[in-house]
Amino acid sequence: MFMYVNGQLVDQSEAKISPFDHGYLYGVGVFETIRTYDGIPFLLEEHMERLNDSLKELQIECSLQVEDVYAIIQQLCEHNQLQDTYLRINISAGIGEVGLQVPAYEKPTVIIFQKPLPPLQPLAEKEAVILTIKRNTPETKQRLKSHHFLNNIAAKREIGADLSKEGVFLTQDGKIAEGITSNIFWIKDHQLFTPTIDTGILNGITRQLIIRLANKLGLSVKEGLYNQEELAQAEEIFFTNSIQEITPVNQLAKRQYPGKMGKKTVQLYELYQQAINQYKNECKNLSIKSEKDNGLNK
Repeated sequence: MFMYVNGQLVDQSEAKISPFDHGYLYGVGVFETIRTYDGIPFLLEEHMERLNDSLKELQIECSLQVEDVYAIIQQLCEHNQLQDTYLRINISAGIGEVGLQVPAYEKPTVIIFQKPLPPLQPLAEKEAVILTIKRNTPETKQRLKSHHFLNNIAAKREIGADLSKEGVFLTQDGKIAEGITSNIFWIKDHQLFTPTIDTGILNGITRQLIIRLANKLGLSVKEGLYNQEELAQAEEIFFTNSIQEITPVNQLAKRQYPGKMGKKTVQLYELYQQAINQYKNECKNLSIKSEKDNGLNK
């Protein structure tokens, strides 16, 4: 499998980073996870905007241009002979002296890789499990999609390897936060509820899309601070992320929910698929400068 490392496509067996990379030493780095459909990276512009904002927050001197990244993804899909993939864009601080660095990082490590994904099962259901481990607070003003992932790993270990379950983080004061690798939504009385980013959750790209689609559907969207009982009283519940799209919940504690039969969940899923198809068509009509120099760490 080929991957992109600092300006070159290399076989993954040849990819290397320095042991003095501060992404390795101190976790200074951020990433984005994107699903490609027929080789098209869905919502690439939104992912790049969030990534570039995060790089600025961490004082990593790197700014990725959408057309450059798009061209690299096309090259990877061609070399790896893949179309529907899990794609990860990973940027770490780069090599530095041992010790906490105050000046900006000027030579980051940029890695882009992909792996094949099986056909997605539409509206695959999961059980929601309230975690005992609490959501940690963000290291910065807002949560970044950073290399600091131990809280998520510990939560995954708590619920185990069962893919039919997704853990739900609570904040330190007991408010609903997010899933282990997802955002959470629920519907009640023709309203769509989701925790506010003031809880310290990641403002997911798919989360933002769902809010836009809910408005198109005529659902009133409420972002706020909610307790477990408010979630439990929902009519429909679902998780979202870029890889799994919309994942309906069929059980929370001892309560059953409609899961993939939820009327509003199905309507949102249909709008989501329309958004994917529209995006694919728009991208295919774009003139991308594929011959452009892709020196992303300049």
